[in-house]
Amino acid sequence: MDEMEWIHRHPKAEDLRVGLISWAGTYLTFEACKNTVTATAKSLGRRQTWEILVSNEHETQAVVRLKSVQGLYLLCECDGTMCYGRPRTSHHGCFLLRFHRNSKWTLQCLISGRYLESNGKDVFCTSRVLSAYHMWTPRPALHVHVILYSPIHHCYARADPTMGRIWVDAAVPCLEECGFLLHFRDGCYHLETSTHHFLSHVDRLFSQPSSQTAFHMQVRPGGLVSLCDGEGGMLYPQGTHLLLGLGCNPVRGEEWFILQHCPTWVRLRSKTRRFISVIYDDEVCAASERLTPMSLFQFECDSESPTVQLRSANGYYLAQRRHRAVMADGHPLESDTFFRMHWNCGRIILQSCRGRFLGIAPNGLLMANATLPGPNEEFGILFANRPFLVLRGRYGYVGSSSGHDLIQCNQDQPDCIHLLPCRQGIYHFQAQGGSFWSITSFGTFRPWGKFALNFCIELQGSNLLTVLAPNGFYMRADQSGTLLADSEDITKECIWEF
Repeated sequence: MDEMEWIHRHPKAEDLRVGLISWAGTYLTFEACKNTVTATAKSLGRRQTWEILVSNEHETQAVVRLKSVQGLYLLCECDGTMCYGRPRTSHHGCFLLRFHRNSKWTLQCLISGRYLESNGKDVFCTSRVLSAYHMWTPRPALHVHVILYSPIHHCYARADPTMGRIWVDAAVPCLEECGFLLHFRDGCYHLETSTHHFLSHVDRLFSQPSSQTAFHMQVRPGGLVSLCDGEGGMLYPQGTHLLLGLGCNPVRGEEWFILQHCPTWVRLRSKTRRFISVIYDDEVCAASERLTPMSLFQFECDSESPTVQLRSANGYYLAQRRHRAVMADGHPLESDTFFRMHWNCGRIILQSCRGRFLGIAPNGLLMANATLPGPNEEFGILFANRPFLVLRGRYGYVGSSSGHDLIQCNQDQPDCIHLLPCRQGIYHFQAQGGSFWSITSFGTFRPWGKFALNFCIELQGSNLLTVLAPNGFYMRADQSGTLLADSEDITKECIWEF
């Protein structure tokens, strides 16, 4: 079977949302209890997140509506006041969005011609004369762990820590080097690699963020972004090897990248500790003790359904075929590519759509034979492209705070949790300074433990997981801002985006 060309997936709707920052550094916010819109929030949360719905787009402008995560729209009333709700006419709630060279946006009410502005607290549309008070800075609201895809070159950005460079040459984003952390600080962006180095203005990686690693970002609806130094230089792939560097002459839109949440790639192991791999183009077996690119699978799962699809690096999906064999020749919408997942202490059990459980046959092939699962149907699962986790819950990111000795779950800037795998699905959590996570008798956490503890990770979606803490309870986000492990059941507060 010929290898399928890797098809880039369009960003999900949640990856296209943005926060809008006023001239005063505050975010456009919908106040759910007051039916009003303000600009007082200092950080980006759910109420500061907007989906940009485009009805007509040109190079420098677009006609858009702004939709909140509650499903209601930003509306301008006749007297210039702002609220949110359902549009009453075809143009009600429509704005002319203009893209400015300083990376700012302006939003002009299509009916009145007045610009959206803020005084640092209230939001209104009263003036037709453009000024600095009408400028809004868009900030992508997606998770900070991202990949960058070049639609011109059909490749992904990849960090090369040995050479201290970033290339745009990865056909498949299955390596940890394709993942980056996008930090937003003081109005600028810093791009951090998986080895914790930073892209700089001088075409080499720095060990610490600085003014030389700060970039401005142009944002377009649809997930398109470009990075520049603010002095005329733009980042784009250059030369025959597509080195990502600053230049002044991109052609054909080379400076634009699609920004997406970093996908989840995993490796599966049988009870004999052999990796599940694709061999002979499409056969799937547990034959190798050595990890190869064909032992990696993209974990695609809808959080609303307990089913998963496993996409091989050859572009095809695992699918149950005749005689109960599992082959790597499936297509995205085939029912045979969906497997129901069950968890047992960090190990995954996969059940085909026909009811049988996947296991390893005596000849090593992956088959859907068993009517009841046993040890042969349990697979160890480990992250293949994530040496660390960045967790985001209902109230913000998990991280440390100078004002608290306990780990918090409401931070604007996250901490990296370094993963030390000790058994299949079981990890030690290591803080950034090298110490380990410790747990108190109250179910709270501190980042300076001396001994490694066991945390059990179970995937609940393509980029969602739960964590069973060492005390036997699920880790959850508390509204107070403190991270807790006290939940016997999986609730919404136990689901973490990573």
